[in-house]
Amino acid sequence: MTAVETKPSVTGRTPSRPLPLENGECMHSREFLRRYDRMPQVKKTELIEGIVYMGSPVSVHYAKPDGVIQLWLGAYASRHTETEALPNATVILDAENTVQPDALLRRLPEHGGVTRVNEDGYLTGPPELIVEIAVSSTSIDLRDKRRASCRNRVREYLVWVVAEQRVEWSVLEDDEYAPQQPDVQGVLHSRVFPGLRLPVADLLACDSAKVLAASALP
Repeated sequence: MTAVETKPSVTGRTPSRPLPLENGECMHSREFLRRYDRMPQVKKTELIEGIVYMGSPVSVHYAKPDGVIQLWLGAYASRHTETEALPNATVILDAENTVQPDALLRRLPEHGGVTRVNEDGYLTGPPELIVEIAVSSTSIDLRDKRRASCRNRVREYLVWVVAEQRVEWSVLEDDEYAPQQPDVQGVLHSRVFPGLRLPVADLLACDSAKVLAASALP
C-alpha cells in the first residue's frame, strides 16, 4: 500500500491546524477563540475592535496593584452572594471584542445580571463592572477597550493608571461614559453595586488594609 503524502500549505502548516495568533491581526471573535483555544501556553490575549493584542510579561509594577484590586472585589463579592468577582476572565462582548479584563464584578443571572457562561466556559455579555490595571496598556485601556465596553453597555469601567497615579471610574449614562468624582473624603462609590467603595489615596498607595476597611463599611 502506497503512503499518500500530505502537502503542507503555503504557510508550512497543514490546513487542519489553525495558525497561531499574532499581535495586530484582524479577525472575528469566533476565529479568535478557535485559535486561542489551540494556544494553551498563551495566558493573556485579547481581541479589541477586531485587532489581536498579545499580552506582555507581568512586572511587579502591575502585579502589586492587581493584587489590591482582586482583594477589594473579592471581599465585596464574599459579602454579597448575588455577585461574583473574576480575575482575568475571557468575556465575549461582540463579534469584534473578546476581552480579558484584569478584574470584573458581575451580578449573577439569577439576581438580574446579564452575563452568561457559554458551553466553552467563557462569559458572554457585558459584566456590570470592568477594572483594568494600566501599566503598558494605558492607551488601549483608555481608548479602544473603553469605547468597546461603552458600546456594549458595561455599566461601570474603572482604569487604574499606575504611572500617573490616578484612577478613572466611568459610569454609563445614556450611551456615554461619564467620570465619577470622589466624595469629600476622597472615596469613589459604585452606582451599580451598593456599598462598593474605593478610597483613592489608599488604593494608589497599595494599602490593602485600608482599602478593605473602607469597603467593609455598612
